[in-house]
Amino acid sequence: MRRPAPRTALRAAAAALALSLALAACSGDDASDDPTTPAAEASATPGGAPTPTAEDIAALEAVTVEGAPGAEPTATLPSTPFTVSAAVARLLDEGTGEVIADGDIVDLHSVWINGQDGSTELSSWQNGAPEQVVVSAAGLSAVLTDILVGGKVGTRFVYAFPSGEDTASVAVAEVVAKRPGRADGTAVAPVEGLPTVTLAENGAPSLTPATGDAPTTLTVQPLIEGTGPEVAAGQTALVHYTGWLWDGSQFDSSWESGTPFPVANVGQAGVIAGWNEGLVGQKVGSQVMLVVPPDKGYGDEEKPGIPPGSTLVFVVDILAAS
Repeated sequence: MRRPAPRTALRAAAAALALSLALAACSGDDASDDPTTPAAEASATPGGAPTPTAEDIAALEAVTVEGAPGAEPTATLPSTPFTVSAAVARLLDEGTGEVIADGDIVDLHSVWINGQDGSTELSSWQNGAPEQVVVSAAGLSAVLTDILVGGKVGTRFVYAFPSGEDTASVAVAEVVAKRPGRADGTAVAPVEGLPTVTLAENGAPSLTPATGDAPTTLTVQPLIEGTGPEVAAGQTALVHYTGWLWDGSQFDSSWESGTPFPVANVGQAGVIAGWNEGLVGQKVGSQVMLVVPPDKGYGDEEKPGIPPGSTLVFVVDILAAS
């Protein structure tokens, strides 16, 4: 199965550089080990990325950026076509908000400039919604994490990378908010007959299995009711999750890697049907238990750690949707 990757601007740029990891879930017809393990995509580590030259740094210094913090900026290239040989970034404003740490999730506004002719290619300010980005050395270019990790909400920077023969793409971006890295809302009373969930200090769930028979239909049970907007079909949802068999045997968890998982095109994503059906309509900030019967999971197909005919239990923290 082809694994869809998130298509937001900053991650698309990182993918073009082969500096970020393409993350996507696997579906029931895929040969992956479990229903939510990211694809093993070809990528280069940030440590193996080309280093910007003095000429690259000087070229980016010559890009002028105008506009008040919080408003859409205007970027003017010194000449076209604008070129750099490696990814390069320059801090424009340090911001005054909360400090950003490695692993944090931030809302990022950005405007993208075509280095070939200086035209604006896209702008999240005009689209009305910032993208959600996980600040992580495992997933972003080193020149970006150097600016973002230890920076503050309100940080504004300009970023360029080679995007074709004799041209580059240029972005001006601003961190406008930092999001909780776990579900945040009102606890919902446990439901009899379902497994019991206990949360660690960092929010990671553990499971005490139920003693009765597993449900035969998809069960979607909120554990924490968030206050954000509902996840709509077609959005990319950023989640933390852990998966178990009905007997409580764990087979997967994003909490162990520390990196939230993006589910692109919710409703038709490359994930098992129980996820596509269960996530749509849930509120951002919520924690949801999905009890997935075999017909909404892997059916009679065997996967490593998942026997044929298994009922699966997921606890999913919905961190963002855009």
